[in-house]
Amino acid sequence: MRPAIVILHYGRRELTDRLYGRLSAGEPDMADDILVLDNHAPEPWPDAWIRTEENLYWAGALALAARTVAESGHTHLWFLNNDIAFISRPPCLKTALARLARLETIAGPVGIYSPAVEKSPYHPQMVADPRHQYRRVAVMDGISPLISLDCLRDVGFDMEGNPYGYGVDLYFSMSAHAKGWTLAVDHQVVVRHAYHSTARRVAGFLERAAAAQQRYLERRLGPGYEKRIAAAKQDFTDYETMRPPHKEARS
Repeated sequence: MRPAIVILHYGRRELTDRLYGRLSAGEPDMADDILVLDNHAPEPWPDAWIRTEENLYWAGALALAARTVAESGHTHLWFLNNDIAFISRPPCLKTALARLARLETIAGPVGIYSPAVEKSPYHPQMVADPRHQYRRVAVMDGISPLISLDCLRDVGFDMEGNPYGYGVDLYFSMSAHAKGWTLAVDHQVVVRHAYHSTARRVAGFLERAAAAQQRYLERRLGPGYEKRIAAAKQDFTDYETMRPPHKEARS
């Protein structure tokens, strides 16, 4: 496994400074794999890995990052919103990657892995439950997904007609689940997220994004797509162990 850890910089530079600073200082041996994609932010991030010529929004930026890290030989893309903060015990990155590797020994190839969130107004299936180790889900929030590039190539990343990207994470993760990929939420690696910390500062943006999301999801999931997504959020299973299954003793 060779992951690239990409922080999406948009909005206020202080958010990216905080996340990048904590991760790179806390795990300096991974600093070379922590990259900042400046999505044409009004406050540029100095020495960004990539600065786009226009705002590609979440989905366009993720697609660009995935193409670029694949070309450099990475196997996974960990795509982090800049308004998250890891609140579980450090070292967060190495712990998560080790747990993902262990998880694949019992659950098979994981298409999308994500830290759990402290709380969420939209995604109850992503909320941390410390009584368990991990949760298999049928749909995922896109604030901090660690995506297998094999999964991305297999499923495809459909963002057509949805420039703002809202809802693309839902459709992508549901499509991956439908093709048999494991979607895993890690209860022991937890982030805090300030929802819409930047979007709510742009007049009318949330309304435009919501309208685009509705059209996008209705075309792909059909009328009444809200019920399908609501059902998917309730389709999960918690597991209390991450121990590999015991091999049968040889006679």
